[in-house]
Amino acid sequence: IIDGRYHVPCGHFISMSTRVQDCLRPNCLFSGRHVHPVGCKSQSCIRLMALPVRNPIRISPSVCSSC
Repeated sequence: IIDGRYHVPCGHFISMSTRVQDCLRPNCLFSGRHVHPVGCKSQSCIRLMALPVRNPIRISPSVCSSC
């Protein structure tokens, strides 16, 4: 999860901090709740990580410094 500032006029997102959160799904290789032992070969398990979620903790009414 990426916390940051969202600039409304230009639509840019500037990251400020990051943190990790477990998805808690039993069919995800990266989860602490993965049901299969090490070396999972199950086709039903999720093998790719999703893109990080952008969480706007600050909303800015002005354009960013890049614009």
